[in-house]
Amino acid sequence: MPTKKETQYHAWYWIAAIAAVMIIQAIFASYTQIQTIPYSEFQDDLKAGKIAEVRVSGNYIQGKFKEPDPKGYTDFITTRVDAPTAEELSKYNVKFAGAIESTFLRDLLSWIVPVALFFGVWWFMYRRFANQQGFGGGLMSVGRSKAKVYVETDTKTTFADVAGVDEAKAELQEIVAFLKDPVRYGRLGGRVPKGVLLVGPPGTGKTLLARAVAGEANVPFFSINGSEFVEMFVGVGAARVRDLFEQARQKAPCIIFIDELDALGRARGSYPWGGGHDEKEQTLNQLLSELDGFDSRIGMILLAATNRPEILDPALLRAGRFDRQVLVDRPDKIGRVQILQVHVRKIRMSPDVDLETVASLTPGFTGADLANLVNEAALLATRRGAEEVTLADFTAAMERIVAGLEKRNRLLNPHEREVVAHHEMGHALVALSLPGTDKVHKVSIIPRGIGSLGYTIQRPTEDRFLMTRQELENKMAVLLGGRAAEHIIFNENSTGAADDLVKVTDIARSIVTRYGMSAELGQVVYEKASHSFLGGPEQGPMAPAERGYSEATAREIDSAVKSIVEAAFRRTVNLLRAQREVLERGARLLLQKETLDEADLLALRQPEAVGAAE
Repeated sequence: MPTKKETQYHAWYWIAAIAAVMIIQAIFASYTQIQTIPYSEFQDDLKAGKIAEVRVSGNYIQGKFKEPDPKGYTDFITTRVDAPTAEELSKYNVKFAGAIESTFLRDLLSWIVPVALFFGVWWFMYRRFANQQGFGGGLMSVGRSKAKVYVETDTKTTFADVAGVDEAKAELQEIVAFLKDPVRYGRLGGRVPKGVLLVGPPGTGKTLLARAVAGEANVPFFSINGSEFVEMFVGVGAARVRDLFEQARQKAPCIIFIDELDALGRARGSYPWGGGHDEKEQTLNQLLSELDGFDSRIGMILLAATNRPEILDPALLRAGRFDRQVLVDRPDKIGRVQILQVHVRKIRMSPDVDLETVASLTPGFTGADLANLVNEAALLATRRGAEEVTLADFTAAMERIVAGLEKRNRLLNPHEREVVAHHEMGHALVALSLPGTDKVHKVSIIPRGIGSLGYTIQRPTEDRFLMTRQELENKMAVLLGGRAAEHIIFNENSTGAADDLVKVTDIARSIVTRYGMSAELGQVVYEKASHSFLGGPEQGPMAPAERGYSEATAREIDSAVKSIVEAAFRRTVNLLRAQREVLERGARLLLQKETLDEADLLALRQPEAVGAAE
C-alpha cells in the first residue's frame, strides 16, 4: 500500500508539471504575437493608413494593423510619447478608444512584496534560531519535551553489555522484574520505588545501566538531559516536565531517564550570593509535583543519574520520590577485567595478552577510561602496521592516557637532561626501597604532556581503601625523592619538584587536619574535604571557607605540617645518600636509554641498599 500511494503521488506531480508548462507556453506565445514598435514608426504607419484601431492608455498605445506586417504580427504596442488627437485618428479612418490602466495590482504588489520579503527573512532566521535552541516544531512547540523516545526494538542494550558493576545490576534487577510482571511482583502489597538515583563518578556507566534496564524490561525508554529543561523563556522548563510525564503516561509501562540531574535539581537557595534563578526553581517544583502525582503501579519508573548528589535538593531525595540510591563506583580489578573483556570483542587482540595484567596497570580507571584505553591501543597497533593488538600497545596507550603525549621535539640542554634523570631516578629508588609502596612500572626522561619533563609510573599490586600514617609518610618520601636527589647530586633545587611539593603538602595537611594523626593536635578534625565523596576534582571556593579554630591552633597546624614534611625530606635524603652510587649509575643508564622498565631497575639496584635509611 505505501508503494502504490507513493506512485500515485509521483503521477500527480508529473501531471501538474505538464499543465504548468503548457500554461506558461500559451502565455508566452500570446505575448510574443504582439509587435513592440517605436513611437516614430507608429506615426509613420498611421499616416500610411496601415493601422485599423488603437487603444490609448496613460503610458501605452496598443492597436491592430489592417494587414499583418512582414513579420506576421497583427497587433502592436508602443510607448506613448504624445497622444494623437481624435481629428487625426478620424482623418485616417482609425477606430480609437481610451483604455483605463488599472494600477491596483501594481500598487498592491508594491506593498505586499516588501512585507512578504521582510517576514520571509524573519521567519527563516527564526527557524534557524529555533532549531539551534531545540524548539524544532515552531513557537507553539517550545513547551514540548525534547526527550528522545526509544521503543522496545530500539533499546538493544542489556545487562550483558554492562560489566564491572555487579552490585548496581543486582539492585536494578527488581526494577526489571516489576516492569516485566507487575502483578506477580506486587502480590504481597509491596510497590516498586518511584525513582532510582544512580550516583557515581563520571564515566562509570550510569547511562549505560539505565538503557540496560529498559532493554531488559523491553519497555519504551524516554531519555533527556537535565539541562534541556531550562531555556531562555520563563515557564518552558515546567511545561516540558509536564509534557514529558504526559507522554510517558500514554506509553506506560515505560522508563523515564534524566541524565545529569544536578543541572535541574540543585538545592534551592543554596547559593544566594551567586544570584537566584526562578526558572530553575519553578522547573524543579514541577518535577517534584509530578513525582508526587504519578502512580508507580502503572509501570512508570523514573531513573536519574548524577555525579554530584551532595548538591541536590533534599526534597528530591526524600522517601516517595527518589526512594533508592544506587552507587555506581569505579570498578575494582575484577571489574576492570570484566569491562576489558566486553570492549576487546571489537578489536583483533593477540592471544598472549593477559587482561589481568592490563587491569593491574589501570587502578582508578572507569569504564569510559578503559574503553578509551582499548581504542588507543588498537590505534597504536594500526599506526605501526601490526596485525594484532599486543600487551605493549596497551602499555603504551596507558602511558599516553596517564602521562600525556610524548614530546620528543622538546629539546633539553645537557644539564637539564641530567637533572631530570637524577630526579626521576630518585623517585624510583625511594619507591623500590620502602616497604608497602607501589611497584615502579617504568621510568622515563622523555617529556610528555604540557609540562612534564619526565615521569615515573608506579603500579599498585592491589586495590587499597585504607592507609596508615606510615604508608602516607612512605608516599610522601617517594614524592620527595626527586627533590632529594637534586639536593644530593647538585646541592641545589629546581622547579621540577613543584607538583610533587603540592601533593606532599596536601598529604601532610590531611594527616594533621583531616585524619587526626598528629600527636600534638590530637584526634580532632579541623578541616573538611573540599571535594565530593565521589572522588571528583576539588571544587573552587564558592563562598568564604569557615574556620572552626583559633589563630593559635592555625599556627600549630602550620608548624605540624612543616615538621612532617621536613622529617619526610630528611628521611628521603638519608635513604638516597646510602644509595648514591646506584643513583648515579641509574641516572647515567637513564640518560643513555631514556626509558627503564621494572626489570632494568631491579637489575640495577643493590640488594644491600634495602632499608638503609631505616
